[in-house]
Amino acid sequence: MKIALVHDYLVQNGGAEKVLEAFCELFPYAPIYTLVYSKKLMHGSFADKKIKTSFLQKIPFAVGRHRIFPQFMPFAIEQFDFSDYDIVLSDSSSFAKGIITGPKTLHICYMHTPMRFAWDDCQKYNRDFYFPNFIKKLVPFFMNYIRIWDRVSAERPDKIIANSFFVSRRIKKYFRRGSVVINPPVNVNNFKISREKDDYFLIAGRLMAYKRFDIAIEAFNKLGLPLRILGRGPEMERLKKMAGPNIKILGRVSDEELQKYFSRCQAFIFPQEEDFGLTAIEAMASGTPLIAYDGGDILEHMEEGKTGVFFAHQTAEDLIEAVRKFKNSDYDPDYIRQRVFKFDKEIFKARIKEYIDKEWKEFRLVK
Repeated sequence: MKIALVHDYLVQNGGAEKVLEAFCELFPYAPIYTLVYSKKLMHGSFADKKIKTSFLQKIPFAVGRHRIFPQFMPFAIEQFDFSDYDIVLSDSSSFAKGIITGPKTLHICYMHTPMRFAWDDCQKYNRDFYFPNFIKKLVPFFMNYIRIWDRVSAERPDKIIANSFFVSRRIKKYFRRGSVVINPPVNVNNFKISREKDDYFLIAGRLMAYKRFDIAIEAFNKLGLPLRILGRGPEMERLKKMAGPNIKILGRVSDEELQKYFSRCQAFIFPQEEDFGLTAIEAMASGTPLIAYDGGDILEHMEEGKTGVFFAHQTAEDLIEAVRKFKNSDYDPDYIRQRVFKFDKEIFKARIKEYIDKEWKEFRLVK
């Protein structure tokens, strides 16, 4: 059984790349096809794998500024040849699902989300990624083409796995397709409970506009409570200007430091809507309660009053109220941690392997 892996682009390390890492452990000899790849930006991740890139790899600035080339990506992803493979497993938030495979090849897509910048407000896409003005003016003209391609290309996988029920509903809405749900892997055993707590609250992740770190800063400026922010991204300078003396933006930290911050904080602040909130699950694996916006997939994993507190609107005022409510409650870290054992990486790998084996047997019977 000859297998290939497909990933949108390898230029950052996030939740999607953790899924790809698990796929590589399952299928260590499978090559990775991707639009662009940077060993430097990946900090050496996947450096030992056979990686095949598209023609975009040779275009100036495409590796470092890939988001300004979405009009070329549909054509680029369609140029890969998978005729020698029995199974192709794509790992897609945008373009990887759009590969073209022949009738003898089973294409299974692990879908993190329908393409958000196509189906959500394209003005928000412009704003979140700080494009040059001439790019911002061009985006609305080619976005309709991207939406049409995204809808058509969603018919190409033989089977779709969604990373959450929230995403499964979006797949049904935009693509009119069914999907099974297998949540992404989390290295649960990398995180531990600390019985010693410090006085700070924590927020972590890529500093992007949609993650709404700004309302956390606004809220904690007013509360005067200590807040630690971990991560880098295009919002960093703006957020630094907003932050008061009680707020520290620490940038990227080591895995060991990350685990310490997760386990010793009072609570983890989660003000964004996510398709799968990896950092929230990592906080829970540390026995840490959440103060979370009640949107996205977090509703599937969190219990009000037992694993944290929800707030209804993405405003500083609602977050302030939730923090005050949290400070009058007690939480059991052991209970919080055991809620996320189901996300363990080995469980994920076993479920993916079982699903692929089942679909391959059925595919061989009917092809």
